[in-house]
Amino acid sequence: MSRLLRHLPPPLLRPANLYLLLSYAVLSAMPFAGQLLGTPLEDPWQLLGAGLFAWMAAWALFKRPAWFHWALLPAFLALPTELYLLTYYGQGISTHHLGVIAETSPSEALEFLGGKAWLLGVVIMTVLLWFGSTWVVACRTRDFDWTDRSRWVVLAALGSCAAVLAYGHKYGIAQPVKASAATASASAAHPPALPHWAKLPFDLGIFSRSWPYGLTARGIDFYKERIYLAELNRRSAAFRFGAHQAGDTHAPQVVVLVLGESSRFDRWSLNGYGRPTNPLLAKEDNLVMLQDVITPVSATRLSVPVIISRKPAMQSLKDGFSEKSMLSAFREAGFKTFWISNQVSFGKFDTPVSVFAKEADDVQFLNLGGFSGASNHDDVLLAPLRRAIADPAQKVLVVLHTLGSHWNYGHRYPKEFDRWHPSLTAIAKPDYTDTRIEPQINNSYDSAILYTDWFLSNVIGVLKESSLPSSLLYVADHGQTLYDKSCKIAFHGHNTQYEFHIPAFVWYSSSYAERFPAKIEQLQRHRKARLSTENMFHTALDMADIRYPGERLEWSFLSPEFKRHKRYVDSYGWTDYDDSTMRGDCREVIAKGKPLKRY
Repeated sequence: MSRLLRHLPPPLLRPANLYLLLSYAVLSAMPFAGQLLGTPLEDPWQLLGAGLFAWMAAWALFKRPAWFHWALLPAFLALPTELYLLTYYGQGISTHHLGVIAETSPSEALEFLGGKAWLLGVVIMTVLLWFGSTWVVACRTRDFDWTDRSRWVVLAALGSCAAVLAYGHKYGIAQPVKASAATASASAAHPPALPHWAKLPFDLGIFSRSWPYGLTARGIDFYKERIYLAELNRRSAAFRFGAHQAGDTHAPQVVVLVLGESSRFDRWSLNGYGRPTNPLLAKEDNLVMLQDVITPVSATRLSVPVIISRKPAMQSLKDGFSEKSMLSAFREAGFKTFWISNQVSFGKFDTPVSVFAKEADDVQFLNLGGFSGASNHDDVLLAPLRRAIADPAQKVLVVLHTLGSHWNYGHRYPKEFDRWHPSLTAIAKPDYTDTRIEPQINNSYDSAILYTDWFLSNVIGVLKESSLPSSLLYVADHGQTLYDKSCKIAFHGHNTQYEFHIPAFVWYSSSYAERFPAKIEQLQRHRKARLSTENMFHTALDMADIRYPGERLEWSFLSPEFKRHKRYVDSYGWTDYDDSTMRGDCREVIAKGKPLKRY
């Protein structure tokens, strides 16, 4: 650094100027901070080049920092969030994280921060003071004015690059092969595609990962997601599965899909856990636990669409999906559909989950308190479930979206279920990053699973009361990491086996078994099969004996045609879960080879 400073012109060595330059350097270095925290970094040189190019472009366009410094305010404000995500989750701000922030109310954010909520105000004030002080320097100094001819040369080059990019975007880029005479004559009436050799080495994905100007690309991508989700119902209005029910299409039937929340496979006593967290479900005769189910992503807004639609796992990070969900397929087959949720309502903006919920005939969001202590417990779903099953249609699909074991775990159950102590119920504002309360976190988590057991047992009880052929598919959206042994992380959004391996089961009534004995046989046969949440859409439709063109019965574990498929999880890229190793006590899922890039 000292050698570099000796080569700077004397005016730039003034303390105020150095302060401004170092502040810009800190912003620019953010993509490389992950390496210091142990997060692998792809394409470091391309990232560095993209960042330098953006700085050069901004300086050339605006001539002096005073005229572009305000555009850096989002980067200053985002820097603490970036560091937080890199520290605790090993990844920086993405479109997904912007979506989570947009879909989280202030009260939920404060509960998430717990006892450290006051730090948020301190951090914001510190960042604003930092930004304000650098802005004063940028306004006062004229040492950084770009006034010589080189600026015009750079502007001309930028204009040329912009023109080439715009031309290629509008007319396409030719393949690096010789075009045939027929192709040439056919395209003579239109402007030719950009020659392949003229394609600029510009990668929007790499630019979006750079700092600080790459944040603009992420913001634009988030805005496009909002617009896409808002228009998704209109775009997919004409979509049809062409679904119909085989056999007796007038016979009554009830199918219930329960979407669990933040539930971990190895904390269920039905899966071998030492504590009796499933005393009631253990008594059910027609309940089949699925031993090896994984979710590709450990976030509700990304995982639920994969469960309820045909959205591929490796598209879970992308905006929306062009098809409708199983709700529409069931409706086409003559079922009345219900979406009954104890999660937060979608309100003004649609989310990746709510756009599918809207497809139901009857949509109920019952949670008025967010994820805070004012929220309902999951038993609030039982009365609407009874009404749905009693509907005259007698062919119904009910989706129950629970709060399950969502943080704060101590708020997820009534006090009579607070079985293991010490628990979070004795702490006013617990902070999940505080390792000193690890016993309370784990005890309350287990109590939340105990309450889930009670809730699911009551759902089954309601189905038994109806005497209709009934089946229930329970699947969690993701799991939790809980300071396991020497592991120093908790919550979800990490790359651990504890978050990818999820509990799931099928329960069926005796009348359902009499009607579909072959499906029950296949269910028993595949109870230990390697499954993913991608299998759930196909299985749920097969469960109701719904057929449709292009169906994939090889993805239904109730079908004799079932075949195993590769299971990818989002762990430092798309990693083949069954060809990976589990690293350390956190059991991070690490690819044996190079994981596939996210796209």
